[in-house]
Amino acid sequence: MTLYQPEPVEISTRMRPGEWTESSLEELVTTYRAKLMGMGASVADIVTEVERNDDGSVRVFVAWRKDETANEAATGQAV
Repeated sequence: MTLYQPEPVEISTRMRPGEWTESSLEELVTTYRAKLMGMGASVADIVTEVERNDDGSVRVFVAWRKDETANEAATGQAV
């Protein structure tokens, strides 16, 4: 029996100017995506947003958006 949790799983962080490089940012996004896939997310279910601000800071947001198709598979029923 699988317990379906319809809420998205989100991982996010903000980094100030000087706290990140393009390389470290790419590595961080890859790590977050891998964590969600380790929880059962498919590549298609993962949403990634990287917001670069004028002051040099960055916001990283990676989420597993669980859709109705995933719910149908977990429960064996149409929603």
